[in-house]
Amino acid sequence: MISLVFATNNVHKLNEIKTAVGSKINILSLSDIGCSEDIPETADTLQGNASQKSWYIFNKYHIDCFADDTGLEIDALNGKPGVYSARYAGENHDHEKNMDKVLSELQGVQNRKAKFRTIISLIINGTETLFEGVVKGTILTERHGNKGFGYDPIFKPMGLEISFAEMDLSDKNKTSHRGIAVQKLKEFLDAYNESM
Repeated sequence: MISLVFATNNVHKLNEIKTAVGSKINILSLSDIGCSEDIPETADTLQGNASQKSWYIFNKYHIDCFADDTGLEIDALNGKPGVYSARYAGENHDHEKNMDKVLSELQGVQNRKAKFRTIISLIINGTETLFEGVVKGTILTERHGNKGFGYDPIFKPMGLEISFAEMDLSDKNKTSHRGIAVQKLKEFLDAYNESM
């Protein structure tokens, strides 16, 4: 069985990924490898941040790994919060304040189109492969649901009548930006496993 470190301290993300990839791939957390330091995220693109995190782990711990970065890109805000989604309202990564800021900036705005984008950077044997997942939708005028995390309560995916925060994890994994990127990652790893 292939083992990979997922370079995140976000327990929600870790659980989503473990659920999505299944039992054929052993996903390790940063604490599993004794990594407690803050991994830098100083790039100005999602791809740059995902790569920065995965290369940091690979170069320091010499273990195959992957990292992701996700951004909410809102049309009326010229693509913001984008790469700054997690810290849009400040460095504390406060989900509630981030949502409050978005809702405040969109008050009275008719165009509420947005998209969630996830980039995954996978490094195996020193070779990087990138995967992308995108989901289009709209920003709601108020929070709906209490599942998920981040901007889930105010994002309604296109074609659905509920927010990500009203979905069960298994349903969210089938339709979300991260779920799409993870499915591509899983297909790649399944093929890699078979070739070994």
